[in-house]
Amino acid sequence: MNPNNNISQELLEMVERYLNNTMPEHEHNAFENRMATEPSFKTIVEDIKTLLFGIEKQALKEKLEDFHKAIPNISPEKKVTKVRYLYFKLTAAAVLVVAIGSFWFSTQNNSSQKLYTKYFSPDPGLATTMSQNSNYNFYNAMVDYKQGNYKSAIVKWKQQLINKPSNDSLNYFIGVAYLANNEENEAIPFLENVTKNINSTFNRDAFYYLGMTYLKNNKVELAKKNLTFSSIGNSKEILLELDK
Repeated sequence: MNPNNNISQELLEMVERYLNNTMPEHEHNAFENRMATEPSFKTIVEDIKTLLFGIEKQALKEKLEDFHKAIPNISPEKKVTKVRYLYFKLTAAAVLVVAIGSFWFSTQNNSSQKLYTKYFSPDPGLATTMSQNSNYNFYNAMVDYKQGNYKSAIVKWKQQLINKPSNDSLNYFIGVAYLANNEENEAIPFLENVTKNINSTFNRDAFYYLGMTYLKNNKVELAKKNLTFSSIGNSKEILLELDK
């Protein structure tokens, strides 16, 4: 706002009536005609509007100071009262904007969480009835996983991963175990490793669970992107619901 503008109390009240749509029709028409023919007047109106509905604290401080300096011919008591009045109006507007934004985010987040809860189920894991001495440690951890002891399974698989960092089976099941244990952020890098391996048996499954991970995190676009590459589970149903 230009501090040289002559913003009187009368002008402030006039702009307020305009913004609140409380002007009589003839005054409203004259006001809009003046804005259309006087660019400087329109600029002042926009400055006042910005002040009333802005929400940034620093901008609030600076613009209120401009108002304070720009109101002539008013006693100090009235000037302070006017500035305080504008401050409280702006604060109320800021609270309203934040509340609406919070409600929207909460609604979006709840929607993603509901979809995740509706469709998520842990990977059932691999059969452990076979006896394969070479894979004993892997299947020993699989028993923990299938019993819901996800932390124990993760510890055992990660120990094996040290010597086989690119093993798709280990990366995949560590990822889904983290997700099943409500540690979705930890799951992401392991699942991503498998999605990069197009020859992996678990490639499409990894895309599915990576999509579910992002869905739980309310990252809808990333969830959709990954679910699109998966044809398993409820991928299509989830994508249809996300597109509604």
